[in-house]
Amino acid sequence: MNVPPPASASAAPAPRRARVRAPELIGKGGWLNTGDREPTLADLRGSIVILDFWTFCCINCLHVLDELRELEEKHRDTVVVIGVHSPKFVHEAEHRAVVDAVERYGVHHPVLDDPELATWKQYAVRAWPTLVVIDPEGYVVAQHAGEGHVHAIEKLVAELEAEHAAKGTLRRGDGPYVPPEPEPTDLRFPGKAIVLPSGNLLVSDTTRHQLVELEPDGETVVRRVGDGERGLVDGPAERARFGEPQGLATLPDGTVAVADTVNHALRAWDPATGEVTTLAGTGRQWWQGSPSAGPAREVDLSSPWDVAWWEGRLWVAMAGVHQLWAYDPRTGTVAVAAGTTNEGLVDGPAERAWFAQPSGLAAAGERLWVADSETSALRWVERAGDGSGDGTGFVVRTAVGTGLFDFGHRDGTADRALLQHPLGVTALPDGSVAVCDTYNHALRRYDPATNEVTTLATDLREPSDAVLPGDGSDDIVVVESARHRLTRLRLPEEAVRVEAVAHRTRREATEVAPGRLRLDVVFQAPPGQKLDERYGPSTRLLVDATPPELLADGAGQGTDLTREVTLADGVTEGVLHVSAMAASCDDDPATEYPACHVHQQDWGVPVRVTRDGASRLPLVLAGMDDRA
Repeated sequence: MNVPPPASASAAPAPRRARVRAPELIGKGGWLNTGDREPTLADLRGSIVILDFWTFCCINCLHVLDELRELEEKHRDTVVVIGVHSPKFVHEAEHRAVVDAVERYGVHHPVLDDPELATWKQYAVRAWPTLVVIDPEGYVVAQHAGEGHVHAIEKLVAELEAEHAAKGTLRRGDGPYVPPEPEPTDLRFPGKAIVLPSGNLLVSDTTRHQLVELEPDGETVVRRVGDGERGLVDGPAERARFGEPQGLATLPDGTVAVADTVNHALRAWDPATGEVTTLAGTGRQWWQGSPSAGPAREVDLSSPWDVAWWEGRLWVAMAGVHQLWAYDPRTGTVAVAAGTTNEGLVDGPAERAWFAQPSGLAAAGERLWVADSETSALRWVERAGDGSGDGTGFVVRTAVGTGLFDFGHRDGTADRALLQHPLGVTALPDGSVAVCDTYNHALRRYDPATNEVTTLATDLREPSDAVLPGDGSDDIVVVESARHRLTRLRLPEEAVRVEAVAHRTRREATEVAPGRLRLDVVFQAPPGQKLDERYGPSTRLLVDATPPELLADGAGQGTDLTREVTLADGVTEGVLHVSAMAASCDDDPATEYPACHVHQQDWGVPVRVTRDGASRLPLVLAGMDDRA
């Protein structure tokens, strides 16, 4: 997309943009982290307000939470960040679940629980995450969809501070954040668990940034690994630091690999010495254009969520980029093993498959089972030796699940069964698979022999993983993340029958006219930056649809951020999948090595074809400063 050059001194002044007053913040779920107060925008007048529209299932939203931490600290007397929780899944509309998520992810600012998307609609938000900046006088001045925009927002914040200090409209002081009282539990939102050779259990104590070794009873603490502070520090157990660790796997040398999620790293803990080391990752988040293979300590990763040893390598559920990666300890390298970074459910050869936030792995003989959370799917990877390949590569297949917007709790044949955002999978001795059906608070079972899904247990609270205790019993130990404990269950001979419930994502469809539809991804480089076209086009646009038959023409990849697509006759509704990327660099001739930035966002836009619908669909990738 071409950006007009800056106006010269003799050029006519640019027309003033209409100033838009920020709508009030409303949500039936009420406020969190405010000490029972209900702040209004009038209460916040004089502060720079950043609204973060998020939902706790979304990995991109979790990235933005971490991006905002430094800005919040640096500008804590002038900036107030307000999280507006806008649910995708039914479970995310439960107030208790939002309370848990705010603590689980260390959200240290006020959060408005908006289960009916009232404020989302008032601000015309179309994607998770979206950031909106409001100036000290209460006007919207910028809107950014996706992650990676905090560097631009920080520049805008500095300009607003200077501008409104000069006008006398900037008010410094503490914001409305009130921290909740800490809870005295041994575990706090644990994520994953494994059984050690000793028979003890090792649990990732995610919110407390530690690993915890427990006796086989699942309750008695043997030792803790990590000092409990967020960080990326190697060394002895008492000084090491993690950042919301999740997945665990025992390596052939006896050490334990750790998916150190927020640090974007793979770590290793040696039970014999207590030492923690780093296997892979730089501590920086992977972005489009970064290397996706090479020496493990030199390649960026993105929110590794689970790990499993399979086929001679450590496989990694790289939730942040919708891929599976693999670490080879013999060569000390990492590489992409499956997935394109496009978000969705597409089977086939590993290099062309699509995932959506894979979050659980379990190795079982010739298959690697995958909990693909955002598509509410159970999938697997296997060698391509059955006629679909040459036997040297891998293929991806789906057992349960249909796509990004269909979920529920329904047993039966796999083509009819429904899950809701599963985070964990466990291989069972008979060849079946236990699924931690996280947002249904249930343990489910898929049997490949019968192609049936049944329910093993309900009334669990956000189960995120399960392990077989290895003591010869018929038990399974479930990580009940939102109850902060491990729960031991007997595997029943027959499944529990649960009334079938089916859902679709609670988002109103955008009405579009039949025939030609113009997609406009709105992007301008932030102030002080320009599009980076040194090595070719600086933008990319990928368009697809569910069902594919929705688009008669216009699907595929290109470099123009504007695309005309043709909606097929006879298909009246579906989802448009739009993925956009733009690269910009600092535009200062005095800077010898300008910093460059990647802006990217994926949208899944439900559409309904109607005669009076719109013929243009605008999507904002990065909004400019809208001040006059």
